[in-house]
Amino acid sequence: MATILECMRILQFGDSVLPVGAFSFSNGLESAVQNGIVSDVESLRRFVRTAVVQAATSDGVGMLEAFRASAAGDPARVERADRAIFNRKLNEEMRTMNVRMGRKMAELAEAVAPSAVVGGWLASIKAGTTPGTYPVGQAVVFSTLGLSERETFAVHQYGVATMMVSSALRLMKLSYLDAQAILFEVNGEAEATFDRVADAGLDDMTAFAPTFDVLAALHVRATVRMFMN
Repeated sequence: MATILECMRILQFGDSVLPVGAFSFSNGLESAVQNGIVSDVESLRRFVRTAVVQAATSDGVGMLEAFRASAAGDPARVERADRAIFNRKLNEEMRTMNVRMGRKMAELAEAVAPSAVVGGWLASIKAGTTPGTYPVGQAVVFSTLGLSERETFAVHQYGVATMMVSSALRLMKLSYLDAQAILFEVNGEAEATFDRVADAGLDDMTAFAPTFDVLAALHVRATVRMFMN
């Protein structure tokens, strides 16, 4: 059971307003709203649930591998997991989202909770020897904070859902009560999802989500934006 200090670390580094840039991205929701795929509470619920599951079987698997590698003191294995996540992002915007947030996470941790492991990870990102994806950044930081892989996975899943629900409040007509109900419902599936992917390896990563990939490609010329500038 997590100690009070561990709970506080989870709350701080898993906060939806952690300054890593998550507020700038919608994980494909902008295009989904523009193209009518998401238009009401029910379609939003389905879209968020699908995105969270897809993130678990791809980024989540890589993140768990990176967590274990970081805990074992194996930076080469961490970088393999990092490249596995990056290479499965078929479109530029998803890659950009991942590496921007990943670098910000490393920079924040280096400033707030510096360690040799985090410093080495940030140096590798700056040197260009590894992409520096956000899930791997979470894995490295959480492992150095003494948290568990299960807790790290929970933060990852919560973050994906929160990013999309928060974006929905700015993109469509949606009650904050409905938004919280969706978040509550989707988060209730995280335990079973973890059990499903906990023993998966990098070769088991599944990122097949053609609708998300098409929407991300369309987003380049999208007119529905959270930030119109």
